[in-house]
Amino acid sequence: MLRVVFVAVAAALSLGLAACSMNTTGLSSGFAESNSVSSATTGSLSSGRSSLTGSSSGTQVAALTPDKAPSGSYETAPRGALSGRDYSATQLSPDRARDLINQYRAEKGLKPLKLNAALTEAAKAHSRDLAKWDRISHYGSDGSNPWDRVKRTGYKPKLAAENVGTGQISFDEVLVGWKESEGHNKNLLLADAREMGLALVQDPKTEFKSFWTLVIGSAM
Repeated sequence: MLRVVFVAVAAALSLGLAACSMNTTGLSSGFAESNSVSSATTGSLSSGRSSLTGSSSGTQVAALTPDKAPSGSYETAPRGALSGRDYSATQLSPDRARDLINQYRAEKGLKPLKLNAALTEAAKAHSRDLAKWDRISHYGSDGSNPWDRVKRTGYKPKLAAENVGTGQISFDEVLVGWKESEGHNKNLLLADAREMGLALVQDPKTEFKSFWTLVIGSAM
């Protein structure tokens, strides 16, 4: 039986998810899918300095290609919500991020993850898409979900999980938020996961400023 677990944005009413407020800065969401025998859904929203508006508001650039993301499956930020934050030093070291995640997994008695080029490609594609539309979601503007995007790279997953964060200044900040959120934390600690890919896209013209995507998986 296919198991699907979402940790998604508050506006995702079409997914039937509940939302709760967390005390992290920025917004995070996570998704996991595998060929396991149980079924569950969870939902949470982590928001920081300001409350988020509905999915129909925010800054969406004109002349974008048609948006195929399901209605209500994404969140945007109010104008100026993160304008007071300094992103001049924001950067991503994939090796360091991997080491921090693996240190956390080791504390829980779990095996380390290796960086994987295909999963990194899937993460980069999604961060670019989120930045283009200035929003947070597990759906791409072409209607894809994380499972779709992982398979497009040629990776043959038996497990795929995705955590997303927007608005955070550093990976340390993103990771703290994911650890403090039950659903994101479950993704970080998936016992069957063996590989990961991570991406950061920055765009100062957007309201969210930074777009982080972590993809965790194991191959068939």
